Amino acid sequence: MLDTLFAPIFSGTFTISAYLICTFVSLVLGAVIAWASGFRSRQSKSFLLALFLLPAIVQTVIMLVNGSVGTAVAVMGAFSLVRFRSAPGSAKEIVSIFLAMAAGLATAVGYVALAAIFVVIICAVIVISNFVSFKEKDDYVRELRITIPESLNYAHEFDDLFKKYTKSAKLLNVKTTNMGSMYKLIYKVQLNSEDEVQQFIDDLRCRNGNLEIAVQIPALNDNAL
Repeated sequence: MLDTLFAPIFSGTFTISAYLICTFVSLVLGAVIAWASGFRSRQSKSFLLALFLLPAIVQTVIMLVNGSVGTAVAVMGAFSLVRFRSAPGSAKEIVSIFLAMAAGLATAVGYVALAAIFVVIICAVIVISNFVSFKEKDDYVRELRITIPESLNYAHEFDDLFKKYTKSAKLLNVKTTNMGSMYKLIYKVQLNSEDEVQQFIDDLRCRNGNLEIAVQIPALNDNAL
C-alpha cells in the first residue's frame, strides 16, 4: 500500500496528464511554502510570488530535460547564473528557496505524494519555529553611543560601570564633535540584562555631564546569508 502510494506517477514516458498533475501539485506545494515563509514574518509580495511559482518552474524544466544529458548540463549552468535576490537573503528565505526547488524536483520525477509529505513536514517545522522564542547571546548585544566633554579622559572612565552592567565592552570608534569641544564614543557592549538599561544610562549620565547617550540594536544583520 505504502509502496504504491510513494511510487512515481509516471515512468520515463512524458504524458500531458502526468504533466498537469505534477504542475497542479507543484503549485499547491508552492502556495504552502509561501504561506509558511510569510507566517508571522514580513516578506515582500514578489518574494512570496517567487516561492509560489518556483516549484512549478523547476518541475517543468526538469521534465523537459529528462533523458537529455547535454540539455541537463546546460540547464544546470543556467541555474547557477540565476540570482534569486539582489540583496542578501535571510537564513529563512534561503531555506524557503531551496525547499521550493526540492519540491519542484520531486514532482518532476513523479513523486508527488513524497513531495507533499516532505513540504508539509518542513513547513510545519517553520511555522512551529515562529512560536518558539528563546534568548540568544546576541539578543543582549547593543551599540552604546556616549558624548563626553573633551576634558574627560575616556580611556578608563567607564570601566567600573561596564564591569557592573555588561559582560563585555569594546570601544569601536571615537570622533570629535561640536568644533572639537566634545568626543563621541561608540562601544559594542553585551548587557547582563535588559532590565538594567535605564540604571546603566543614569550612571553614565553622572560621568559625562548629562550629555547625549544612546543604547541601540546594532545595524548589522547576522541572519543574512
